[in-house]
Amino acid sequence: MQQTTDDLHAEYAQLAELARTLTPAQWAERSAFYGWTPWDEIAHLCFFDETALLSATDAAAFAGNTAKLLAELATGREISAIAREKYARLDGAALLAQWESVSARLIDALSVLDPKARLPWYGPSMSARSFATARLMETWAHGQDVWDVVRRRRPAGDRLRHIAHIGVTTFGWSFVNRKRPVPEVVPYVELRAPRGDALWTWGDPASPAQVRGSALDFCLLVTQRRNLADTGLTWSGDAAREWLQIAQCFAGDPADAPAPGVRQVAYGD
Repeated sequence: MQQTTDDLHAEYAQLAELARTLTPAQWAERSAFYGWTPWDEIAHLCFFDETALLSATDAAAFAGNTAKLLAELATGREISAIAREKYARLDGAALLAQWESVSARLIDALSVLDPKARLPWYGPSMSARSFATARLMETWAHGQDVWDVVRRRRPAGDRLRHIAHIGVTTFGWSFVNRKRPVPEVVPYVELRAPRGDALWTWGDPASPAQVRGSALDFCLLVTQRRNLADTGLTWSGDAAREWLQIAQCFAGDPADAPAPGVRQVAYGD
């Protein structure tokens, strides 16, 4: 559990370091992710890290908070609007300070839990370890939107393995979420680690469905931050082809990847 929370802390820290460099204009610049600004991205993370902290420390309070949130959503309000209203008084720097405080408390709460402890969330409960990796995945995904705004290349490291694993294990979910039959053939996945020549693999190498490429491209795809056409991923077999077109490693309604070329940005150093 300690390694997982250490990785989550490092993911938080990397995004916070970038956010501290944002100018007022950059905080307000619209990204390719539904027009969200970096301020919206951090507000979203802060909002759900606050509810994650309730889940990890006070299940009854989390249940009450969830009931209120679901009631608001039932009126047609979007979560982005709810987060904007909650933190409207804060500028970028103040919002960042708020998020860093909340995320630090969440790390402290998660780090002392048994990795198999069950935590409530918006749907089925999760083990503490899976809960922490889900927070890492969401932070990485929304962080990518901020890196895209500033048009800088984010350093990639072994923390991507957490996200890739979620991407692989949500193979069936991607189909179920769209009310499509889950293929009987499960693809073998082979990804190049960001550093060195290591390969990360899942599944049976003899499967007639195969997916290969860089771990970074795969993570960008399953978090729907890039279109398949803008990655270097290769595949064989119908199951792999169908999956890569709809892959979604996060909960919620079916979402579509950006159109080809929309987020194929040219990075500086």
